Amino acid sequence: MSDYKYYLDNGIYDVQDGNFKQAIEKFDKSIELKNDFEITYFYRAVANQALKNYDEAMLDYTKSIKINPKMTDAYYNMAEIILTRKDIINQNIPKAIEYLEKALELDDKFIDALFAMAAAYKKLGDYHKALEYLEKLLQIEPQAVNAKALKKLILQKYIL
Repeated sequence: MSDYKYYLDNGIYDVQDGNFKQAIEKFDKSIELKNDFEITYFYRAVANQALKNYDEAMLDYTKSIKINPKMTDAYYNMAEIILTRKDIINQNIPKAIEYLEKALELDDKFIDALFAMAAAYKKLGDYHKALEYLEKLLQIEPQAVNAKALKKLILQKYIL
């Protein structure tokens, strides 16, 4: 079979089943057949991120954005990689914030991005800015448990 979509679809099924290495092989084949489709790069990045191959994931997210600058989830996932990596976290938080701002520019109701933005500002010690993002999130999703918990923590521990 030489159809890029066949390999893409089967790779996505592999991702959904947690077979990330197999998925990457299928995405590689899909890219060999059609190297300008952002979705294939995005899903290969997702598979690499799941395997903690962060550098490869960042390259593929970047490639997917280069092809289609409206890849909201790619911006968010790149920020998540930065915010969860213990080895690089502090110096790269501003870059994560930049990615999250782009994701929120594309979708201002992206709850996960709002929460990640609050967490990023908390890590920077900008508690008031963190609270601003939590308030935006809670306006959209008043029952967001994690947002309520983080807001309570910030108010009790950092803003007295």
